Amino acid sequence: MKVGVWFYGLGTILTGILDIAWGTFDRSHQPIQFLVKSLSAQHILVYVTGVLLVAAGLAILWRRSARIGAAASAIAYLIFAAFWLVRYYAGVHTLGWRIDVLLGVSFGLAQQLMLVAPAAIVYASTASPDSLLPKRAAIAARWMLGLPPVLFGIFHLIGVRVFASIVPHWMSFGYFWASVTGVAFLLAGCAICSGIMDVPAARLLALMLLLFEGFVEIPPIFIRPHNEATWGAAVYNVTAIGACWIFAEFLASRADRRPIGSAENVIMSRPDPVVA
Repeated sequence: MKVGVWFYGLGTILTGILDIAWGTFDRSHQPIQFLVKSLSAQHILVYVTGVLLVAAGLAILWRRSARIGAAASAIAYLIFAAFWLVRYYAGVHTLGWRIDVLLGVSFGLAQQLMLVAPAAIVYASTASPDSLLPKRAAIAARWMLGLPPVLFGIFHLIGVRVFASIVPHWMSFGYFWASVTGVAFLLAGCAICSGIMDVPAARLLALMLLLFEGFVEIPPIFIRPHNEATWGAAVYNVTAIGACWIFAEFLASRADRRPIGSAENVIMSRPDPVVA
């Protein structure tokens, strides 16, 4: 899991650095601002959050502090997810019961839950061999990492026109690539949730996100270098790549495993400790 941990840790560090550099929360991933905008000391909360994220990302990179870093990262991303839950009420209250509102908020919620999964795996991998924590963490991580791509796929297919518009101009057939991406997300998510071909699915998902990083996320930074949302999207993608890779290598390291979620009992061996 070493490569995945480095991607995940680096992404968490960069997320904190972006908060500190801009002095505001990234609205696309940290929807806290609309709740605390009346606080005169809002910038202090931003800086504290940024420092904690940087510290958590650094801690998870080293074996001795990986457990603390994983716990801190999980708590941070869970808090961001909780604020997305609050936006369900805010969105419906403002715009009514609309499918695009519900899907949009669910998209943001899924993005943050996806980043909790690797933190749970890293934390559990440092537990005692006789502990039940690794088994429970693996089950939770499978669903937290598997369900978001399913939602991403649905979102891509429903909003294919929007996603086709962000396909690089030098690539023809934008609608085709947006649709293929949506189907790929759906298949990867279903494979991870079902436990069928889950390791290659997680690895291919990490590869697809890596291609997104190079073709879709990084180029806009050179066009809009002062746009926090542009940087935030690229940094989130780095963290998500690490999440998928950690999960894939965690599963591959187990000698005996069965699909989680089936009627049978789950038999899981102890995962290897994090190597940093």
